Amino acid sequence: MDRAHEVQVLSFDGPVMRLRVDGKEYAIDLTHQSRRLAGASQAQRENLEVSPVGYGLHWPEVDEDLSIDRLIGIEHHSPLTQAQA
Repeated sequence: MDRAHEVQVLSFDGPVMRLRVDGKEYAIDLTHQSRRLAGASQAQRENLEVSPVGYGLHWPEVDEDLSIDRLIGIEHHSPLTQAQA
């Protein structure tokens, strides 16, 4: 299965998450996206997992999951729903 996104860089600068995905850079204000991440320690923020197919990000220590599509303002159609159509 193809990956939805390739995450190249993810870092934090205070309440801003800097994300380079699919060759484009984004600055995401965590106070508008995730109170859990906004209040997490730097170590907790850095402990993250990218989903195997590239659809989301998971922070196990703060029990937070975020969709990459939502973070960067696009929409992918799931290969599963396309196969059923």
